Amino acid sequence: MADQKKLAIIATKGTLDWAYPPFILASTAAALGYDVEIFFTFYGLQLLKKKLKLQVTSLGNPGMPMPMPMPVLLQALPGMQAMMTTMMKAKMKSKGVAGLEELRELCQEAEVRFVACQMTVDLFDMNPNDFIEGVEFGGAAMMFEFAGDADMSLFI
Repeated sequence: MADQKKLAIIATKGTLDWAYPPFILASTAAALGYDVEIFFTFYGLQLLKKKLKLQVTSLGNPGMPMPMPMPVLLQALPGMQAMMTTMMKAKMKSKGVAGLEELRELCQEAEVRFVACQMTVDLFDMNPNDFIEGVEFGGAAMMFEFAGDADMSLFI
């Protein structure tokens, strides 16, 4: 459709907390009738793996709400990242937030295009067989072809 709005998203982060925004925004836009493409590059490629092993860390994220004040030095201790990840997953579950696998599937059902950055796949010696079905591979030129005509472009 010539009058269909387009949303281009560049996903660059591979942590649990940064995995939600691209999928939530893409699925919402698709439900509103947008043509949506997510270009996954660098650590964002982790979001395309069949087996998600994403974690969250409070280090470098001073805006992360903590159940109790905790000095940065304590946050760097071994096991803290696993604890933060467990806490975040429990919080999301208790609030009824959909899981990442579910959000990815929702995006694919809504025909959101997932494009993996071929240069980054090659750079990190990633195996495309580790990615979910339906992923396209392309470079920055492919992303610009879509984003150049997009009504909105988001870098996440």
